[in-house]
Amino acid sequence: MTGREPLVFLPGPFSNEPPTGKAHLKQCEQMTLTRRQKRLCRREPGLAETLRESVRLSLLECRYQFRSERWNCSLDGRGSLLKRAIKETAFLLAVSSAALTHALAKACSSGRMERCTCDDSPGIQHREAWQWGVCGDNLKYSTKFLKKFLGQKRVSKDLRAQVDTHNINVGIRAVKSGLKTTCKCHGVSGSCAVRTCWKQLSPFHDTGRLLKYRYDTAVRVLSVTNAATGETELAGQRRHGQSLRTTDLVYMEDSPSFCRPSRYSPGTGGRSCAKDTSCQSLCCGRGYNTAMRLTSLSCHCQVRWCCHVECQTCVREEEVYTCKNA
Repeated sequence: MTGREPLVFLPGPFSNEPPTGKAHLKQCEQMTLTRRQKRLCRREPGLAETLRESVRLSLLECRYQFRSERWNCSLDGRGSLLKRAIKETAFLLAVSSAALTHALAKACSSGRMERCTCDDSPGIQHREAWQWGVCGDNLKYSTKFLKKFLGQKRVSKDLRAQVDTHNINVGIRAVKSGLKTTCKCHGVSGSCAVRTCWKQLSPFHDTGRLLKYRYDTAVRVLSVTNAATGETELAGQRRHGQSLRTTDLVYMEDSPSFCRPSRYSPGTGGRSCAKDTSCQSLCCGRGYNTAMRLTSLSCHCQVRWCCHVECQTCVREEEVYTCKNA
């Protein structure tokens, strides 16, 4: 699991409890992992479920963020897509590393990992005035473990490897940017003489929205040699001539159109679209079909004492638009 494999659902249900006995060993073997990663997985009973949860998170968020785009995070053609250094690959790498960082931190705080617990090092002034009675999300451990799990060491001289590593780190930074300190007061008459505080991650949907913005503003890069160190590094210009930042998603080549079926995607034929906002772009100029369908919804709702709401069921006819295949 390097971040370059297709995101796929793995068999079996998710659980809030770590697998018992040797069940996690079987889960580790079912995953697309390197030998070293499988060893790490076998040592930590809670890791297999956490990896599965991260796949679920990343796939659902990717599909949501690209629901109205020509490329909608389809699993079809994912292998071919990941071979190219395009914007969509950059997003996949970032959202995958972000999901794993997020899932690991949550697994630590919920007690599903044996080798980590709560975040107990807030690094905030006046710590003695706070009682850390709530288990915080352990982002420090998850970030350290993720880099070990992915085997990130020295920066490679290969441009594509540099681009992939950069985008993986963008995902990690996106999760870090959403880490907040939450406090509750326990003082007399509501004063904050004593507070219970903990570190808490933002909902992953917030991270996904930030990464989609990074995708929309991604920077095309090339390799240059640093005159001072002699090492190769990424270089590219953002809008308004600003220099490349560590939070920018980067790519090396233009994306395909994704309009018609190819080895990269199934195309946009048959996709639902919104007549006034997305049909023109999504259907790639081929036009769209219009159909009528009946939908049921609640209506004429009233509050009854006590304490429920009664509604009638109404049927409404609405237009549905789908992209033409040709």
